[in-house]
Amino acid sequence: MSVEFLMTSLVVVLLPGTGVIYTLAIGLGRGFRASVAAAFGCTLGIVPAAVASIIGLAALLHTSALAFQVVKFMGVAYLFYMAWKILKDDTVMEVSENREEASHFRVAATGAVLNVLNPKLSLFFLAFLPQFISPAATSATLSLVVLAMVFMIMTFAVFVVYGAFASFARDFVIRRPSVMSWIRRCFAGTFGFLGAKLAVSN
Repeated sequence: MSVEFLMTSLVVVLLPGTGVIYTLAIGLGRGFRASVAAAFGCTLGIVPAAVASIIGLAALLHTSALAFQVVKFMGVAYLFYMAWKILKDDTVMEVSENREEASHFRVAATGAVLNVLNPKLSLFFLAFLPQFISPAATSATLSLVVLAMVFMIMTFAVFVVYGAFASFARDFVIRRPSVMSWIRRCFAGTFGFLGAKLAVSN
């Protein structure tokens, strides 16, 4: 495994996207443990894209305009739904001292759905992973699996760090409810922007 792959993967993971925004929102609103659940869910949501790229389904999405558009607009709809939910549902980013462990499953499930409904993940893996397969590799499939797993581990680790930073800011937010109101608007606007961006993208 090359240093170039690790560095490129780190840059890609660090870039703000739906998973990062969601993990930050959960960490800020629900604390560190919930942010870990969000990071796990977002990472788990990468699995279908990784598998799809390895078995060739990503190529189908690339060649079938209808399949790509269907998945894409499902993702657009979900991003808009997240924006609306953050604005209208006070419990999504509610800041309090106590959290039920059972809610962590829903946090992880939402994060997974966000990434599953992103058709560009499969295309990303299709274009990204093969570039780092060694010509001397005895099994291209095994190499792809290993690279995908490393990418997912890096994603989880970075997202946990993002969530930790967000959770550290909770005390400040708890003392200033008006700040949380503005933060919720910013997160809702970000999800809306990402949805609109995905809607107009090719």
